[in-house]
Amino acid sequence: MNIEQARFNMIEQQIRPWDVLDLDVLELLVVVKRESFVPLAYRALAFADSEIPLPHGEHMLAPRVEARILQELMVKKHENVLEIGAGSGYMAALLAHQARHVTTVEIEPELKTLAEKNLADYGVTNVDVVQADASQGLDNGQQYDVIVVSGSLPVVPEKLLSQIKVGGRMFVVVGNAPAMTAQIITRTSDVAYDTVGVFETLIKPLRNAVAPSHFKF
Repeated sequence: MNIEQARFNMIEQQIRPWDVLDLDVLELLVVVKRESFVPLAYRALAFADSEIPLPHGEHMLAPRVEARILQELMVKKHENVLEIGAGSGYMAALLAHQARHVTTVEIEPELKTLAEKNLADYGVTNVDVVQADASQGLDNGQQYDVIVVSGSLPVVPEKLLSQIKVGGRMFVVVGNAPAMTAQIITRTSDVAYDTVGVFETLIKPLRNAVAPSHFKF
């Protein structure tokens, strides 16, 4: 396989047609080598338009979804990022090139180890990989400029919303199959949030995601 040709084809045939036209994002997809974060057994599928299996039933997101996340969030060099769902570490590596610092949280110990190894092998030094269940937020008392939720949630927990700094934003996929909407939620004040739906997609729920109550009184 001609890797650079495959990468070019991924960008031109999958990512640009999905309205990812930001040149910084497209350049980033060339700079951060996706194949370095794909499990060896699936390396031939590194540039395919599909999710890639990871241990314990998890997946890397499809390349076009990863690219849209980056374009919608427009992370800046001074910003601190929280990612929920480290997976193979690839999204954290992309975000690390844009941000000051990334904290990526992974519930599964084997995936935490995998992400740490991949990031270290790739020379990424501004990412911390934390093992925790952050499906409702991370218990560290901190707020972030940007939050990326790399799994879907039926509803967004208040605790997670509270971890967005005022003026900051979060990418999250909200809903239940077969109807899920990717959203950018911007915190506009201590008590107010602005939510914009950016595209429809279908991704696996975060483990332990809390479903909304259907009780009525």
